[in-house]
Amino acid sequence: MPQRPTAPALRVAVVASTAAAAAALSVLPAATAAPAPDATAAPAATPAVATAATVARDVAPAATVLPLTTGGPAVQNVAAAARAADPAARAAGKRSSALSTAMDQIGKPYRWGATGPSAFDCSGLISYAYAQAGSDVPRTSRAQAGTGQKVSKSALKPGDLVFFYSPVSHVGIYIGDGQIVHASTSGEPVKVSDMDRMPFNSARRI
Repeated sequence: MPQRPTAPALRVAVVASTAAAAAALSVLPAATAAPAPDATAAPAATPAVATAATVARDVAPAATVLPLTTGGPAVQNVAAAARAADPAARAAGKRSSALSTAMDQIGKPYRWGATGPSAFDCSGLISYAYAQAGSDVPRTSRAQAGTGQKVSKSALKPGDLVFFYSPVSHVGIYIGDGQIVHASTSGEPVKVSDMDRMPFNSARRI
């Protein structure tokens, strides 16, 4: 027949059970505290989010800059100015082309009423040279003296028309440095001359 435990033995068993329970409970906080690193990890993730936000904030202005550089008011103003300047640039190009064409005729003979390309009179050289540049001008020197824009002698630019005598009866194309290219007169070829050798009347810019 088994023996009943004595009181001291029961006390030892209870103490042992209590110690085991305490040990078990001491483990529970560690187990429940395990998620704590996740909780502390969350702030570690926030700098990445903050960095992403900072990058997004830094990048966003760059996106807004693009429209300003491609079509902002300043660029549009420059483009408008360029468009406004186009007619003047085209006219200057035509004057340069007409002058170049006239210079190419140097040495060809003068013939009254001739408009080229083998011979010219003074106004015939003008009408031919400007026609090659894409501009129509009247046939005679007197009619040419009423076309384009009037310019002073001191403001002459290459390609301007220079008229002589009063009333107008001769014309040449200004080269620069006080010289013109012109179909001078009977017996003389197309040549370059000093414009002061003839009485200046007026000048026009086509």
